[in-house]
Amino acid sequence: MVTLQELAHYTDTFLQTDSFRDYCPNGLQVEGKETIGSVITGVTASLAMIDVACARQADAVLVHHGYFWKNEDSCITGIKRARLAVLLRNDISLLAYHLPLDAHPEVGNNVQLGRLLGIQIDGLLQSRDRDVCGSYGHLDQAIQAETFERLISTKLRRSCIHVDAGPAMVKTVGWCTGAGQGFIELAVKKNLDAYISGEISEPTAHIAREAKIHYFAAGHHATERYGIQALGEHLRQEFSIRHEFVDIDNPA
Repeated sequence: MVTLQELAHYTDTFLQTDSFRDYCPNGLQVEGKETIGSVITGVTASLAMIDVACARQADAVLVHHGYFWKNEDSCITGIKRARLAVLLRNDISLLAYHLPLDAHPEVGNNVQLGRLLGIQIDGLLQSRDRDVCGSYGHLDQAIQAETFERLISTKLRRSCIHVDAGPAMVKTVGWCTGAGQGFIELAVKKNLDAYISGEISEPTAHIAREAKIHYFAAGHHATERYGIQALGEHLRQEFSIRHEFVDIDNPA
């Protein structure tokens, strides 16, 4: 057992939440019972995720996508009311970490995706107006672009979108999980062979073709499954609490 405040303080410090300008509050978003013995982790704090936490009698839900996003309606009505009502009625805490979880060098979404795909990390893709944008690195051996596409789809269990515009062989890769498609031009500046993100936007394909770089859209949810699992396992080992990752599938 660990107290809720100890768990939240440790995780805030571990992920260095104070270092980020974000679109939502990071850390404890909904306060439940004082002590934590079990945690359910998942990508998003949907009602389905909360229902699983209730069924498993978890003390806390730990996610990447929580609540109270910038510019959203602050009224507690509709879907928001329903989610909060279940959490409060069952005394379940909600903790959420967005950009700090993307960026962390050990358990972060970007580093975890790189490891999953066998990419050696060489550095960060960063822009002046953002705290973190992604990573870049290299494969141990160059592989055909079609083979790399199959590797991504197999590892993520999701058919990815491939804009086939780069060289025949892929060696150097940039990536940013989730809605990271807008940073493709940072990969272009690095003269990389390929760039991966979760989502694709209308301009992304044109940029890839004109810059002659492969682009892979592998799914927002699919690319961000792994950081929250790694964080949950880290907390399990640190505090000897129970941890279970629940994958509420999302085609996005």
